Amino acid sequence: MRGPRRSVLFFAFAFAVIADPVSSVAYAIEAALRALHGDLALLLPTMSLVIGLVVIVTANYWQLVRRFPKGGGAAAAAGRAFGPRWTFLPIGALVVDFVLTIGISIAAAASAVIALFPGLAPLRIPLALLLLLVVAGLTWFGHGGRLLFAVMTVAFVLISVAVLVLGFTAPHATGHAAATADPGRSAVLAVVLAFPVAMALATGVEAPSTAIAQLGQLDDTHRRRFGRGTLALLLVIVGGLTLALTALAVRLHIGIPGVDSTQIADIAHAAAGPGWLYGAFQLTSSLLLLAAASSSFQAGPGLLKALAGTADRPGVLPPVLGRANRHHTPYWSVVVYLAAAAVIIVAAAGQEQELVLFYAVAVFVSFLVGLVAMARFARRERKIALAWVNGLAAAAVAFTLAVNLLRGWPMLSLAATLLIAAGLYARWTRAGRPADIEDVEARAEVD
Repeated sequence: MRGPRRSVLFFAFAFAVIADPVSSVAYAIEAALRALHGDLALLLPTMSLVIGLVVIVTANYWQLVRRFPKGGGAAAAAGRAFGPRWTFLPIGALVVDFVLTIGISIAAAASAVIALFPGLAPLRIPLALLLLLVVAGLTWFGHGGRLLFAVMTVAFVLISVAVLVLGFTAPHATGHAAATADPGRSAVLAVVLAFPVAMALATGVEAPSTAIAQLGQLDDTHRRRFGRGTLALLLVIVGGLTLALTALAVRLHIGIPGVDSTQIADIAHAAAGPGWLYGAFQLTSSLLLLAAASSSFQAGPGLLKALAGTADRPGVLPPVLGRANRHHTPYWSVVVYLAAAAVIIVAAAGQEQELVLFYAVAVFVSFLVGLVAMARFARRERKIALAWVNGLAAAAVAFTLAVNLLRGWPMLSLAATLLIAAGLYARWTRAGRPADIEDVEARAEVD
């Protein structure tokens, strides 16, 4: 493949893959502020800590891309480090993560629409369910929307930059939230307890390490370059947007929003006023969130399809979940995710902030397994310094996971992850332990 065509492919691949983590900016900052009880003075330190941990997680997936250039992610790492039975823990985590990504992205998209058109507030749940049906319906046509997702991501980034420039140079209005200097408690403790909630920002970081399996037209060297280039781009865009929007929120005193708005919408409104730029910001953010949901609507059912196996390769799930249309979409698996996402949207009353706590649990199980696996690889290869780095990173991820679990209800995400992992392991055992289960994520992307 020649240079220009490779550049176009990288653009479509990278910006489509990072749609999920970029879209998380729409609710992660607000989640942190709510955990801080509205203390704006601590918001920037909190989000800086979040970005620091995102860097750590990204560094681990940088290693995973190098070791597994054909894809596979944490599942491949766990299976080869500890044995195939451990593959099911990150797989179970991903199944739950895909459902939550769909649910929270759809709910956040509905919130973005309501912030632009407040009259729709009484219809929040029907609006969210309608958007869910539309996205699920579009999934019928397969992966053809990758370039469109990339365009949506770029559009949101460009509009966000315009809002930031205007907000830092000529703000039209400011909010009334006070930047508390003395919160009456340990500021360090407040930040440490709040930042795990905003780690929803890290979801999607694993995507490049598995999505590179789609790049069958490239050799391993170029797959590594695409994967690592995407990770670097993700870190720059997500980190830059998050910290800049957080700083702007503090500068304009944008606190916890009202029931019919979001913090990111209030930031854009205060920076740009009620004109076309604010409307464009809300439109592009809602479309990006729908793109993130669509991405999980493709990846999640694709994983179930790979687990269902083929006529030549026995699977661990019922064959019906692998039945696909002419666009290679496993439609019954899409129905499974549609039903699960609808249930959690209704249970959360269409409020994305109700789902954030659950969101940063399941995927962190996958992060933790991947980091521990990479630490074990480093020890086997006598790379002591790298083993220590991976071990310390695993400790940081484990701490984040523990703090979120101590909030109570997020235990449901962990329970679902463990139940799915145990169920898949039991079915794998009954199926005669089919070989190469460690590569199921890579097969899902290739399919």
